[in-house]
Amino acid sequence: MPVIAHRRRRLGIAAGTALLTLTVAGCSGLGRTAVGPITYTTERGAVIMVNSPSVKGCHRLAPSGAKAVDNGTLVDIILYRTLDCTGPGTTYLATTFSDVNGLSALPWRSFSTVH
Repeated sequence: MPVIAHRRRRLGIAAGTALLTLTVAGCSGLGRTAVGPITYTTERGAVIMVNSPSVKGCHRLAPSGAKAVDNGTLVDIILYRTLDCTGPGTTYLATTFSDVNGLSALPWRSFSTVH
């Protein structure tokens, strides 16, 4: 086999391998979840558990909001006082940690994951 044909073949194999790797890496992010539960207590005292939420997007909490949150997932989360994960007054809650609102603080109404 001539040297140039051999190089082209190796280059083709390398390019194919790179494309396959990029395709698999791009698809692996679909459907990823924050493995584990997020448990929170509403302003009315109800305890709600969200198991393995998606790592993408904003997640609303109960309409009355949450006064205590336990992050039992494998990723950190950010708690927001708004329904759409925007605005000031956020709280960063690391994995396996809990947080409780003060008596005069507004409830948390949504969360997003840090990934």
